[in-house]
Amino acid sequence: MAIIDVQNLCKSLTMGEQSLDILSSVNLTVQKGESLAIVGKSGSGKSTLLSLLAGLDSASSGHIFVQGKDLSVLDEDGRAAIRKDHVGFIFQNFQLLPHLSALDNVMLPLELSFDSDARGKAIDWLEKVGLGQRLHHQPNQLSGGEQQRVAIARAFACEPDILFADEPTGNLDEHTGQTIVDLLFNLNGELNITLILVTHDDDLANQCQRQVHLEDGVLTESLSA
Repeated sequence: MAIIDVQNLCKSLTMGEQSLDILSSVNLTVQKGESLAIVGKSGSGKSTLLSLLAGLDSASSGHIFVQGKDLSVLDEDGRAAIRKDHVGFIFQNFQLLPHLSALDNVMLPLELSFDSDARGKAIDWLEKVGLGQRLHHQPNQLSGGEQQRVAIARAFACEPDILFADEPTGNLDEHTGQTIVDLLFNLNGELNITLILVTHDDDLANQCQRQVHLEDGVLTESLSA
């Protein structure tokens, strides 16, 4: 069974008496452990599709099955439970809590899940991403690349089935971005976690096993180079 199965997904926004179609009849299947890039121009619907797949937003019509559960019949609490049990996130702007140390940022979701070994797991993951000497640094004491490493550690620490990454290298220079990409794909392969990312970066997209292209809300698929 596919880890994600999207059927005739549509998303529209109503402004006054007008309706704007953001996504039109999207169909998509993603297998366990697969890496998938969602590419397209700004305004094509990429981030909207990512939000829907992750259960952060609800569709106008159609179905999204995650681990066999239909998000379209769930309320926000139900979608939140799916996110908690199955999903991790990495964002372009890192989304770290500025008043917490690197260690506390990684520990937070583990503690919210009542993990009895939150501290030990957080330390292990920060060491795995090369930040064992930065445990007690706050985000403003870390470089952009280091902040994204903290975000990666936080995302993987909860052992998600699916990792969503929205422009994960967008705020990083080319060298740092490539380091982050290598880290992401190494962990993806090591842990067999499904990786779905939105990117403008062709080089990053080409490292994924599959690419799908969005244009004016319509999804097409092409084989990765």
